[in-house]
Amino acid sequence: MSLKKTNAARFLDTLKLPYTMSSYAVDEEDLSATHAAASLGVDAACVFKTLVARDDAKRILVACIPAAEEIDLKALAKVANAKRCELVAVKELLGLTGYIRGGCSPLAMKKQYATFIDESIHQHEKIYVSAGLRGVQLCLSPSVLIEASKAVCEPLIKL
Repeated sequence: MSLKKTNAARFLDTLKLPYTMSSYAVDEEDLSATHAAASLGVDAACVFKTLVARDDAKRILVACIPAAEEIDLKALAKVANAKRCELVAVKELLGLTGYIRGGCSPLAMKKQYATFIDESIHQHEKIYVSAGLRGVQLCLSPSVLIEASKAVCEPLIKL
């Protein structure tokens, strides 16, 4: 079965960057990135979930962290040169990014937001991020995601 191209996949195509797409059965009761990893049969450490936050200056920030980890909002604020930040409400996601919960890709959002990826991304040869649709993941090298999202890599998870 060939997967329909998502906006994130088309965005990578325009940049001529390599990736593959994988799909899995969506469980509406469990939209977690750890469920995606288990469904794909891959280590949760190489599946990166996309979180959207707002800082004290009302700027939108995008963070990608490993599936099973929890974001350290103080660390995100620090790397974004903000006093503090908090995750946006789920109901705001679609309007801000063009994506829904469980299908939020760090690529091809409505606007290019400052993007930060946990430094653990460098430990993997290939990683997975949402392709912008529930049940569809992009598999790509860390360098491709960093280049395409113009991301800064820093420690972002709670230890």
